[in-house]
Amino acid sequence: MSAAPSLSADSTCPCGSGAPLSRCCGPVLDDPRRATTAEALMRSRYTAHVLHRWQHLWATWHPRTRPDVVDDLPMAWTGLTIVDVEQGQPGDEQGVVEYVAQHTAGTLHEKARFEYRAHRWLYTDGDLLD
Repeated sequence: MSAAPSLSADSTCPCGSGAPLSRCCGPVLDDPRRATTAEALMRSRYTAHVLHRWQHLWATWHPRTRPDVVDDLPMAWTGLTIVDVEQGQPGDEQGVVEYVAQHTAGTLHEKARFEYRAHRWLYTDGDLLD
């Protein structure tokens, strides 16, 4: 496994919001229930990839669709662009976040689906796009 990047709480959050990690994805990485929208959870999941926080990815994946193990991928993540958001707001039961994530091997373009279940957002699955 490759070493996780080291970021301070005052560092700019990797998700591309421009906010410090401590006021953006940091609190959600520590407690996924703090993601109030599907987009916030998507951003925290991207940041978890960057910081190698595999437990966060596993814990925020719907139990019906998640793999048994979530761990290191052989690439470094270099940027996130949110393309579109459908629903996924407080009070919604479902949401869709289309995003493009850049990494050293290319890009990942996905239309990701989320469900609000047990008072928190969970990633269910998605469709890869060209």
